Amino acid sequence: MIKQIAALFVFVTVSFAAPGVSAVLSVSGPGDWYRDLNKPWFNPPNWVFGPVWTLLYCVMGVAAWLVWRKGNTQFLVWPLGLFFLQLVFNALWTPLFFGMHEPGFALLDIIALWLAIAAAMIAFYPVSRVAACLFIPYWLWVSFATVLNTAVWWLNRN
Repeated sequence: MIKQIAALFVFVTVSFAAPGVSAVLSVSGPGDWYRDLNKPWFNPPNWVFGPVWTLLYCVMGVAAWLVWRKGNTQFLVWPLGLFFLQLVFNALWTPLFFGMHEPGFALLDIIALWLAIAAAMIAFYPVSRVAACLFIPYWLWVSFATVLNTAVWWLNRN
């Protein structure tokens, strides 16, 4: 039981490593640059992002933990590898968008993230249907974020 709780804690913590790395790589947050961008009418208020992402990172960690619990290391390399791959794409988006002020490069990254999330869900499904379903809200949110990123890029292209 202690091993399971410790592993759950590790997977949730690893999920939160993505925004931690992003924060370090971006150096600055949204700031003046983001405030001055043309944004679409459906852009949510800034306060929405923190709570949504916090919940999603927790759920990501739980999903990965549910897959890990199956215990067959050889069988789990692919699904957990995809989990870590999507975390890498997730961690890169903020530095690309906010740090480098490159919505176009961030758009390429978020498309790769979207595909990696879908691949992880597919790989999770035979191992844990619950884990696969836990990724659905994340995939939907990133789908929305992809549309939002596309709109910001389009409205601000030079």
